[in-house]
Amino acid sequence: MKSRLEMLHELSCGLRKIGLEEREAVAEARYALTFLLEVPLSELYLQGNELLSVEHEQKLQKILQRREKGEPLAYILGERYFMGLPFRVGPGVLIPRQETELLCEQAIEKIKQEHLERVLDICTGSGCIAVSIAKFSKACVYAADISMSAVETARENAHRQKVALQVVQSDLFLNVQGKYDMITANPPYIDDAAYAGLEYSVRQYEPALALRGGTDGLMFYRRIAMQAPAYLRSGGYLVQEIGYDQGEAVRTLLSEQGFAEIEIRQDYAGLDRIVWARWLR
Repeated sequence: MKSRLEMLHELSCGLRKIGLEEREAVAEARYALTFLLEVPLSELYLQGNELLSVEHEQKLQKILQRREKGEPLAYILGERYFMGLPFRVGPGVLIPRQETELLCEQAIEKIKQEHLERVLDICTGSGCIAVSIAKFSKACVYAADISMSAVETARENAHRQKVALQVVQSDLFLNVQGKYDMITANPPYIDDAAYAGLEYSVRQYEPALALRGGTDGLMFYRRIAMQAPAYLRSGGYLVQEIGYDQGEAVRTLLSEQGFAEIEIRQDYAGLDRIVWARWLR
């Protein structure tokens, strides 16, 4: 039998062999071990010489085998952390990305500053944005997604985090009612050419419905820019995640529809990541 640290090393090496960089491989190995053993990271190291059970060894080997085939760790474990919270994820639902946390943080800050009451998150996926806003603010949050799998997952994550969240199945605003102080969205924005070049694990396992934004990647931004005004209160905010090269194009779409105070904000890598706009009519 192997010790915890021996298995950590073995998993890390195995993940390096499938193309992960060392830091990412170690992080995945740590997460898999702590998840399976149900122990904090500190205990993993403090009791690193403790031997694993045969059952745990076998489960970890199966995890590595599935990763070697390209399956994302989040789908294997059925969980991904976002904003410090565990979210259930599975096939049919996009895996939350760390860069999207920046949108959440900024939205929550604005909600608190201006005491915004009603927030709608469209293209909600796992519900990571909507649930996080509900968890860390006093706003009444609503969510929508075209995928029933996503709707069910978002509802489950809301229940898991003990927050009130109304989720409807809707193609953007089709089944949405009412007006909101803020609308957030992380819509599909990968253009067709870029999608063909995505890494295998993303194309093979994550839902194309949540990734593909048409020929130029702007299909959903056009629809949102046209439809969102009908669902925003005067003075309301539209906050969207974008691809690194889409800032000016999305700015133009929003400006053409009458939005004001349009601002492109960068992520921690200095890349365009979030577009803020305000409806003042």
